[in-house]
Amino acid sequence: MQKRMTISIDEHIYDGLVRVVGRRKISKFLESLARPHVAQDDLADAYQAMAQDTVREQEALEWSNALIGDVGDATR
Repeated sequence: MQKRMTISIDEHIYDGLVRVVGRRKISKFLESLARPHVAQDDLADAYQAMAQDTVREQEALEWSNALIGDVGDATR
C-alpha cells in the first residue's frame, strides 16, 4: 500500500531532481534512496525466506561446490 506525503525541499534541489530524474519519477527515486535505510527488516525477512527454500539452497550449495575446483586453475 502506498501513502502520500508532502515534503519541503530547496527550489534548486527540486529543479535538479526534475532535470536529472524527471518530474514523474521523483517519488520512486526518493523511495529507492530511503528504502535501504528504513526497511532493513524486509531484507532480514527475505534472507530468512531464501534460507527456508530448500531447492534454492541445494542449487546454491552445488554451485559454490563447483567453484572450488576452479581455484586450482587460478593463475598466481
